[in-house]
Amino acid sequence: MMTPRGKDHRFDSRLLMVGFGSIGQGVLPLLLRHIEMSPRQITIVSADEAGAEVARAYGVELLCRPLTPQNLAQVLEPLLGEGDFLLNVSVDVSSVALVAWCTEHGVPYLDTGIEPWAGGHVDRTRPPAERSNYALREAALALRRPRGGGPTAVLTHGANPGLVSHFVKQALIDVAQATGVAAAPPATREGWARLSRDLGVRVIHVAERDTQVASRRKAAGEFVNTWSVEGFIGEGCQPAELGWGTHERQLPPDARRHDYGSRAAIYLLRPGAGTRVRSWTPLAGPQHGWLITHSESISIADHLTLGSPTRPDYRPTVHYAYHPCDDAVLSLDELAARNWRPQPRLRVLKEDITTGMDELGVLLMGHARGAYWYGSQLSIERARALAPHNSATSLQVTAAVMAGVVWAMCNPQRGVVEPDDLPYAEILALCRPYLGEVVGVFSSWTPLDGRGWLFDEDLDRDDPWQFRNFRVE
Repeated sequence: MMTPRGKDHRFDSRLLMVGFGSIGQGVLPLLLRHIEMSPRQITIVSADEAGAEVARAYGVELLCRPLTPQNLAQVLEPLLGEGDFLLNVSVDVSSVALVAWCTEHGVPYLDTGIEPWAGGHVDRTRPPAERSNYALREAALALRRPRGGGPTAVLTHGANPGLVSHFVKQALIDVAQATGVAAAPPATREGWARLSRDLGVRVIHVAERDTQVASRRKAAGEFVNTWSVEGFIGEGCQPAELGWGTHERQLPPDARRHDYGSRAAIYLLRPGAGTRVRSWTPLAGPQHGWLITHSESISIADHLTLGSPTRPDYRPTVHYAYHPCDDAVLSLDELAARNWRPQPRLRVLKEDITTGMDELGVLLMGHARGAYWYGSQLSIERARALAPHNSATSLQVTAAVMAGVVWAMCNPQRGVVEPDDLPYAEILALCRPYLGEVVGVFSSWTPLDGRGWLFDEDLDRDDPWQFRNFRVE
């Protein structure tokens, strides 16, 4: 068993954490474990005092000051200066606004997702394309300086998005070795794309199954989840999005393309929380997951593209296939029945979880061995033994946040970067002690397995890796 190691970096300046929900509370002890710094160097700005007791236990000051477009500069200026660090683990605070402020003031930055201001995910007055993660990502990447450099701003470095981009690279190396393709880890973005193409990878799922169960089950009028409920509802109500592969023969009838940017993704005219897909994980086997929009669906597809964005020579289809815990499944069903209006009560499961695990990995399909899943199988018991204030789900996120912060502090002038730009082996080495069993499993599964005997389904049997075969109608 690998055990968490000691300090990986010394930091002498100030660190401001924006947000202190389940991820903030879970990452605080990891930051103090791996970074040589005093709790007095850390300040937390939160929209509420829900985590005040945890902050006090670590000797960290928590300020209850909800950030808005009007007070952003006023709140940040006394707390941050050049060389300090801003860690954003909030919801409803614009990531683009924070990155722009940090870039102007010489402050390195990391977040776990590109967030709009409050209500941006579910603003029914805005068209779906404007509420998409594609649009949010393009707005954030537009902050890059023309010649690169500037204060490091690491976008979307949690578990997914974040950790899974590093899983993809390790999985590509594993598949290459297993299929006899001589391949050292590529040194360039184009090199990774060529390796993926040469291996025949057509589809990549971020395939996750959460089986955690709490002592108190979901009640009517309540949304229950093992991580941020507000975050899950927000992204679940965004349009379903996926990186769109060059092998795909038919655009879904409810799909739309973007006419600017990378062109790496499409979106569907329905929410991700109302879109299901077939997928597979080693312990759960075949499953129906939700096609929840995530930034990695776009960034991985973009980084693995060869050729022109408008007429690429190669790109895999990439998307999230998420089966949350059973109480979250019931919560999603109730949310849909309420026409996507959130339940009046929200509850994050943590200390009351009694059993279960989070199985999070990437499923690479279409290569010579069929399908290959690589990722983390982390039980609640193991998570609690490894780090306080974490569930299995949150620890997969907080480990990646910690690793990203350490890398950014060691590399403070890299400009705006995504997980796909970071050194995968270095990040995985920092995360791995917190991920439970890290496994790679080959499978002969395809989305056509066992299909067509009960009903006459409209399937593409010539190519199992077409998106129409994965989608649950």
